[in-house]
Amino acid sequence: MMRVGLGFDSHEFRERIPLRIGGLTIPHTHGLSGHSDGDVLLHAITDALLGAVAAGDIGAFFPPSDPKWKGANSVVFIGEAMRHIESAGYKVGNVDCTLVLNAPKIGPHAKAIQESVANLLKVEPSAVGIKAKTPEGLNLDGTAVAHVVVMLIAA
Repeated sequence: MMRVGLGFDSHEFRERIPLRIGGLTIPHTHGLSGHSDGDVLLHAITDALLGAVAAGDIGAFFPPSDPKWKGANSVVFIGEAMRHIESAGYKVGNVDCTLVLNAPKIGPHAKAIQESVANLLKVEPSAVGIKAKTPEGLNLDGTAVAHVVVMLIAA
């Protein structure tokens, strides 16, 4: 038995905060704003995992109105989503991710992001696709967007 989940997230770039993508800090002049650490990729993966087992979305579990989650490490969100898929009898088969942003270039960091995400999802790095695109003509210069598809398989 299989399940598929789709995740999406976006955050605005801001000065004086670290840039977190895929559970890693990436060197850059700006970071992504958000109630938690702004990790757009982990937020989209969390939504994809939760959606695949019809458990709701990230906001239902970690509402931005709750001060408990201010500045939280998004790795916590992945852990919660993994508990839900495992209790539903599933494990991650593979995940495919596309980041849309002008800068920084993701290519030099893609392998490290792939390994970080694979570790969090308890899969081999070959089961994690990390791609990046520039938002040519989309007026998204100050924004990072993540699109994620996850396939779950029976555990």
